[in-house]
Amino acid sequence: MSKAIGNKSLLLKLSLLAVLMFSFAIFVMPPLYNLFCDILGIGGKTGGAYTAVDVEIDKNRSVEVQFVAMNNATMPWEFYPKQSSVWVHPGESKKVTFYAHNRTANDMVGQAIPSLIPFSASNYFHKTECFCFNSQPLSSGEEADLELVFIVDPDLPESLNTLTLSYTLFDITHDINENLAVLN
Repeated sequence: MSKAIGNKSLLLKLSLLAVLMFSFAIFVMPPLYNLFCDILGIGGKTGGAYTAVDVEIDKNRSVEVQFVAMNNATMPWEFYPKQSSVWVHPGESKKVTFYAHNRTANDMVGQAIPSLIPFSASNYFHKTECFCFNSQPLSSGEEADLELVFIVDPDLPESLNTLTLSYTLFDITHDINENLAVLN
């Protein structure tokens, strides 16, 4: 009998440990990771919406901004930038368009996650408007032009002449549907 109680106690402790580990991974690690990336300036995170202020455009310098789009393994949409790159003067506002097409027979919701290379440039790349700020619902067969408006900060180090902005598109339809079910 004492062996059975010992096994139950061990099982309870291991279950509690597993719950604590998952809680740590889900609730504690993401903020710590973000803080770590912010402090070290790594990770290529471009931040949220930027409010444009009057900035003098540096006409003596041009920076190439390249665009890459990819789908997460579970995302069946067609998704790509309409221009593979643009040249921009630091301080100049520039608009580019990405194309999305839901080729499936189902209504779906996508979410784009940006990343900028080199990572050290992420503090100098400002999005004033971006399709990545919101989820993108597309009905079956629907197409959309998704706009991005950005400014490269004039304080971008002189050694950086090329930036690559990539987006990964994720299928978040299931997550949206679960959230709606909880609300109802």
